[in-house]
Amino acid sequence: MTATTTRSPQRVSPVFLGLVAAMVVSGWAVWHGFGDLTGLAVFAFVVSGWVVSLCLHEYAHARLALHYGDLGVAARGYLTLNPLRYTHPLLSIGLPLLFVVMGGIGLPGGAVFIERGRIRGRLRHSLISAAGPLTNLVFALLLTAPFWLGWVDADTPAAARCALAFLAMLQMTAALLNSLPVPGLDGYGVLEPWLSPSVRRQVEPFAPFGLLVVFACLWVPEINTVFWDLVDWLMDLLGVTGWETRYGLEYFRFWQGQPQNVILPG
Repeated sequence: MTATTTRSPQRVSPVFLGLVAAMVVSGWAVWHGFGDLTGLAVFAFVVSGWVVSLCLHEYAHARLALHYGDLGVAARGYLTLNPLRYTHPLLSIGLPLLFVVMGGIGLPGGAVFIERGRIRGRLRHSLISAAGPLTNLVFALLLTAPFWLGWVDADTPAAARCALAFLAMLQMTAALLNSLPVPGLDGYGVLEPWLSPSVRRQVEPFAPFGLLVVFACLWVPEINTVFWDLVDWLMDLLGVTGWETRYGLEYFRFWQGQPQNVILPG
């Protein structure tokens, strides 16, 4: 008799563990600094941290859906935290990363398929949709904890505090943008169960374009200014200054050279 073993559909994926390891190792490199390679370390830290947050975002959706009755999320591999399980790798991971590189904006990227017919109750459907943005918000709070707890001071390496600030800012932008009541985003998912069937049918065709519409709106100067003023205000509440997030973006874009004469509050 031969015994066969299969991987549990809820066992954490080695891909996710590798991402966490990359985040930890690159974070250590950022803290200790390696001269001209510091920017590359910041890039690796932010990218790995961003994909980790994407996995946790989608895992939160799937875990709550499982709790409320959709047993299929486990079979589809959503509970393994493997980023390759969350729809198309290019659209779900590559495109959001491109947005990060282009404009320093954290846009939602992944998605999980949930069998809504298995879940009863409008409130439960809303909570499942809200779980993703709330995960980004919690991640932002954890990343900024050293700031609002007073652990960051003049002795903290500039690259380390700026990398943390920038990654936290990406989480904040993702939470805000994904909470908008726009078809295709989680904010609309929170609202959708409370709409009439006729309204939902009319809106449904626009869902694939919701993210693109939001991104296009951010190119409107007036909207862009209001959005970033809100982001800066929220980050300031968490003890992070605009200078720290901006220098974080400069470190992240290591191919443009290291930021010079970095002066941060003590």
